Amino acid sequence: MNNPLETLTTSIKTLVENKKYATLRDILITMNAVDIAALMEDIPESSIPLLYRLLPKELAADTFVEMEPEMQELLIHGFSDNELKEVLDELYVDDAVDIIEEMPANVVKRILSAADAEKRQMINTILKYPDDSAGSIMTTEFVELRLHMTVEDAILRIRRSGIDKETINTCYVTSKERKLLGVVTIRDLIMGDPDDTMEELMEDNVIFAETVTDQEEVARMFSKYGFLTIPVVDTEERLVGIVTIDDVMDVMQEEVSEDIDKMNAMLPSEKPYLRRSTFELWKSRIPWLLFLMISATFTGMIIRKFEGALSKFVVLTAYIPMLMDTGGNSGSQSSVTIIRAISLREVEFKDLPVVIFKEMRVSLLCGITLAVCNFAKLMIFDRLTFTVAMVICLTLLFTIFCAKFIGCTLPIITARLGFDPAVMASPFITTIVDAVSLLVYFQFASNMLSL
Repeated sequence: MNNPLETLTTSIKTLVENKKYATLRDILITMNAVDIAALMEDIPESSIPLLYRLLPKELAADTFVEMEPEMQELLIHGFSDNELKEVLDELYVDDAVDIIEEMPANVVKRILSAADAEKRQMINTILKYPDDSAGSIMTTEFVELRLHMTVEDAILRIRRSGIDKETINTCYVTSKERKLLGVVTIRDLIMGDPDDTMEELMEDNVIFAETVTDQEEVARMFSKYGFLTIPVVDTEERLVGIVTIDDVMDVMQEEVSEDIDKMNAMLPSEKPYLRRSTFELWKSRIPWLLFLMISATFTGMIIRKFEGALSKFVVLTAYIPMLMDTGGNSGSQSSVTIIRAISLREVEFKDLPVVIFKEMRVSLLCGITLAVCNFAKLMIFDRLTFTVAMVICLTLLFTIFCAKFIGCTLPIITARLGFDPAVMASPFITTIVDAVSLLVYFQFASNMLSL
């Protein structure tokens, strides 16, 4: 069965070819901006400006925000100065900033020159904050109320200025110096008496972020408190903006993608996979691959050192992959679990003894289970001698113990040192555990088989 979007794309292409513009407009105005942006990715570039100009002004701006940077740049190059100004006038400041951050310098210059003075100032204000901070993802368009205002006054202000604000569901009470005093929701206003003042209605215990607060911390605040918006204040606790839930969802998606890349030994990238060139993919993967390849040479050095022992018991060679893979898998299980716990603030450095104690008990249970099953297999199916089977199984038990110890401690220590614990995931842990498992294997073999 065809995907509905594919069917719609085919219909749109046909209507464009037949120049049925009225029908096209009737179809597009019934669609969501996100779907229109996705639709435009599948039609020829030459048709994109035409379809975009068929959209009503507000829907066009919403669609523009949802487009990929390459498509936005294509449209900007085709816009007249008036068209570009119309689009910018419809965009919220944080959306305009997101677009600017993805554009080349010549396009940025044109965007800023097309924006009016007030919006240009707001854009420049946000751009000055550090990347990945609350200030860089906030919007300066919010509803501001005063203590003395009544419910009737507040609703009147919202009606007059709310059209230009990103949200009116949550309003903020400030002093003349813009100090954040409290928060009032639209529900509070609707349910309150017309003569109630903001001082009577507001919640004065306000949770807020500072402009330099890391965006990951802001995302955790949303998750913890269940907010739809969080106010952002400067160092003097003056309200300078708000962060909304849609921006935080983007942050969470970016951070998850970044962590997945790091955990798989790749340099993070904000571009979607299909929009990254072969060279970009190579550049993101090769540094870690080179490092891991060089570090893996230690494994070869260990094997060469014990070549004589292996020549006497060649059968030991057949079980090296099993021991290394099991150790790597055991370490990866622990490291990924701990990295996730660190990101959710469930585990801190002070919890290291508790984590080690827990993982050691888990490793003991896992090791004994795997060793017993493996011992039975070695004796019944592989028909090894008791001593050789014990060498393999004791190595397996000790390897799992070491792997889980390394897997749970390295991420916590890395985070304590101020680095991203995601880099201590599967590939890195596996490389370390491989070397450890071989050393343990050959040490047991040397002692128990008198090599």
